[in-house]
Amino acid sequence: MAGPEILTQRLRLSQLVDSDAQSLFEYRSDPEVCRYQSFEPASMADAEAFIAGIQSNAFDTAGTWFQFAVRLRGSDLVIGDIGAHFMSDDPRQVEIGFTVAPRYQGRGFGTEAVSGLISYLLIDCRKHRVFASVDPRNEPSVKLLRRVGMRQEAHFRQSLWFKGTWVDDIVFGILKSEWPRDEA
Repeated sequence: MAGPEILTQRLRLSQLVDSDAQSLFEYRSDPEVCRYQSFEPASMADAEAFIAGIQSNAFDTAGTWFQFAVRLRGSDLVIGDIGAHFMSDDPRQVEIGFTVAPRYQGRGFGTEAVSGLISYLLIDCRKHRVFASVDPRNEPSVKLLRRVGMRQEAHFRQSLWFKGTWVDDIVFGILKSEWPRDEA
C-alpha cells in the first residue's frame, strides 16, 4: 500500500520497499546506529521481514507506524529512514522516529527529513501535535529535534527498560500552531 511521497530540497521521502532491505540492513545493523533503537536487524532476513511487516500499513491509520525511506532526491539511494506513528487513542497526534546512515550524518539530511515530515503532518495532514521520544544520551538526535523547533516537554528518569538497563526518556513536541507555514 503506497503512501505519500514528500519532497524537500535535497530529499525524497517515500515508503520503504523490498529493494531497500540491503541498505536498511547495512546502516541499521551498525552498533552505533542501533545503540538507541529498538529495531536491530541481525541479518538481511530481519530487514526483509521488517519491511514486509510494515508494507501493509496504510499511511495515517490509527495505531500503526508508517515507515519512509529517506532518499537523495532524483535517486533511489536510501540514506536513512523516518517513521510516523499514528496514535491509536488520538490519531491527531503523531510520534516520529528517524535514522540516518553514518556516512550521510553531519550534512543536514536528518534535519531536512524531520522538518519535511513534520511540515507534511502538521500542514498537509492537519495534525494537532507531533512528538518524539529520545534517550538523552543520544545527543545528535536531541540537538536535531531542538534545531527543527521542537521543545522539550518532559524528562522521565529511568522510565524505560531498554536493552537490559533502565534508561531516561526525553519527549519533544511541537503543535501545529507553532510550526512555520513556509517550511518545506
